[in-house]
Amino acid sequence: MESPRLVNLVDSRINEFLVSRDSIVERIAPELAPFTQYSRDLLSGGKRFRAQFCYWGWRAVSPANTASAVPSENDLDVLVDLCAGLEIFHAAALVHDDIIDNSDTRRGMPSVHRRFESLHQGEGWRGPGRTFGEGSAILLGDLLLAWSDELIAHAVLGAPSLETHLATRAAVDLMRTEVTLGQYLDLMEERAWPTVGLDESLDRALRVIVYKSAKYSVEAPLVIGASLRGASTAQLDSLRRFGLPLGIAFQLRDDLLGVFGDAERTGKPSGDDLREGKRTALVALTRARLDPPSRRLFDELLGDPDLDDAQIRMLQQTMRETGAVLEIETMIAERLKAALGELERASLGDTARAELASLARRITQRES
Repeated sequence: MESPRLVNLVDSRINEFLVSRDSIVERIAPELAPFTQYSRDLLSGGKRFRAQFCYWGWRAVSPANTASAVPSENDLDVLVDLCAGLEIFHAAALVHDDIIDNSDTRRGMPSVHRRFESLHQGEGWRGPGRTFGEGSAILLGDLLLAWSDELIAHAVLGAPSLETHLATRAAVDLMRTEVTLGQYLDLMEERAWPTVGLDESLDRALRVIVYKSAKYSVEAPLVIGASLRGASTAQLDSLRRFGLPLGIAFQLRDDLLGVFGDAERTGKPSGDDLREGKRTALVALTRARLDPPSRRLFDELLGDPDLDDAQIRMLQQTMRETGAVLEIETMIAERLKAALGELERASLGDTARAELASLARRITQRES
């Protein structure tokens, strides 16, 4: 199956699922309509990378040496449910992440907590709109987590054996634990950085990348899809060795886009990560290469929500002049090369190997 067709199938399944939840929400109270509407808007965008890695993880392995075989109609239904569940889980994580990061936009629209805040203001309700918006968005994120689990649980029921059922469920559970704790590490780093030595900051930033993004964006979907098909231990290990460096490269590219990306392509204002003060590997490398006075100025500006365009350009230029941007590009290239090397050596289906290599290049060379 071509990836565009998979994306269309996953989109359709998500839409069908949300439509099925409309009646439940409406039956409780008409005022709850924003929960499905905001969910639908949030899930209408995205590249479905996690769904694609899950699908090709399934295609890559086979206990019967038929790794290139396309899924049957029943297998495809199960896979699409699983992929849709992963995408809804991702949406839940975005809702919570935007609250934590105080982000105003997501995919070219106001973030969910800002939409609830605007609803509060438009209706003239009492109390602070900000706390209403954040509280409501937390609940929507929790609801998306529950809906994600409904789809995933239904998909796992279609596993070919109890062993594959348990293996897939364990992979999903581990993913959810790791990304939640990775989110805490990210939150902590944004506050603990003044107490961290320059020689430690890069390793700590990379640790956040591993657990907040790399594993759950690439490695986990691969392992989840492969586990559903009964992958061997060797095959799972190969997919992990491919997926982890690729996931790190994926997030390093995302960090560059968060500073230098075109707002029309990324759906977020250019330099937004600088206003939010994200303690990325790019920031760690920049700070380590500045003299003390320049570092103090850099630290004073980073994380100021009121940075103007001139200040954003100054921080961007500082990152370029220190060589930090070039170093991140080198790190991306090295990890992509390592991932593709592992993929080439792995005992996986040829069709899936080629698709995964193509997908690896797309996610590390993208502009949005």
